[in-house]
Amino acid sequence: MKHLLSLLLAATSLVAYAKEDPAHRKAMIDQHKAIAAAHEAAAQCLAAGKDEETCHAELAKACKGLAIGKLCGAKHKH
Repeated sequence: MKHLLSLLLAATSLVAYAKEDPAHRKAMIDQHKAIAAAHEAAAQCLAAGKDEETCHAELAKACKGLAIGKLCGAKHKH
């Protein structure tokens, strides 16, 4: 029980640190901006009349290594 409590306390401390660390906060802001830019480019691609397959391929390329999933983690129904 002591070990579980210690582990929970340590995890809570790490989460609190991550929330308050300015470098982490800036990195998250930059990541969200990059994801938003990739999705905005995909929307513009579709608005330009290109087919969905082409626009999704461009989005997948822009999202590689940026977020979870090949389309930056975004899922929606069609």
